[in-house]
Amino acid sequence: MSNGMKKRWISLYVENQVGVLSKISGLFSGKSYNMDSLTVGTTEDPTVSRMTIATVSDDETFEQIKKQLNRLVEVIKVIDFTDIFVRMKEILYVKVKNCSAEDKVEAFQIAETFKAKVIDYGKDSLLLEFVQTATKNDAVIKLMKEEFKSIEVVRGGSVGIESISMMER
Repeated sequence: MSNGMKKRWISLYVENQVGVLSKISGLFSGKSYNMDSLTVGTTEDPTVSRMTIATVSDDETFEQIKKQLNRLVEVIKVIDFTDIFVRMKEILYVKVKNCSAEDKVEAFQIAETFKAKVIDYGKDSLLLEFVQTATKNDAVIKLMKEEFKSIEVVRGGSVGIESISMMER
């Protein structure tokens, strides 16, 4: 990523209403901004949802994105996570299919190394659950693709919250 392009994270508090997600994603697509990751969930207040969005942009474009989001009536608050201390995790499921006994041993070792859970197990397959940073999940996927003939991957988007202590994501 050159020309000042870098990974950016935004957290939004929005009204929990039909059409808000569509309006926000429409703002991104209408301006040809890509969302690398998007997660949405209801907060402790059922009338408010929290969105976590990842995108890659330069400083000027990112400032435009934040200003445009702030203009939307349904957006209650915009928080730029890019340069602050946050706790951020992503869920990843990897199904290892058509595996031998040796493959299963290897999968269990990978699970142990990455603090993953084996959440389902069959005669010739198993399902692993990872909850860690997107960067670590990228490394897991790369490793799993190298180690096993047949895998299936499902990723959830990252979720984040401001850190209490000064620990990085």
